[in-house]
Amino acid sequence: MFATVSSRLNPIEIRQGLALSQERLGALLRISPKTVSRWERAERRPTDEDVLRKMAKLREIVDLGSRIYRPEGLKEFLSTPLPVFGGRSGLDLIGLGEFEPVIAALAADFEGTGF
Repeated sequence: MFATVSSRLNPIEIRQGLALSQERLGALLRISPKTVSRWERAERRPTDEDVLRKMAKLREIVDLGSRIYRPEGLKEFLSTPLPVFGGRSGLDLIGLGEFEPVIAALAADFEGTGF
């Protein structure tokens, strides 16, 4: 399953969509910035299933977030501590491996129900 998913997980698009540095993306995925750089230069592709799962979730966040917000709005949404996230930011939750609350908040915004 993840082998087919990995072909559409463009690390540059994900990183730029989230307005992150290579260092920050690496920290969120628990890999080195050098690994992110290699992926972006197409010297290597992610193969670890856990990393691929996280990247798929990040892709989902980028795709949904870009339907709702302009790039600077998505950046603000992800970096601002929000009550719905218990006073944490979306990036804080992502760093903890908690993608679903971020996706749910974006989906609620997309549907116009908000939290």
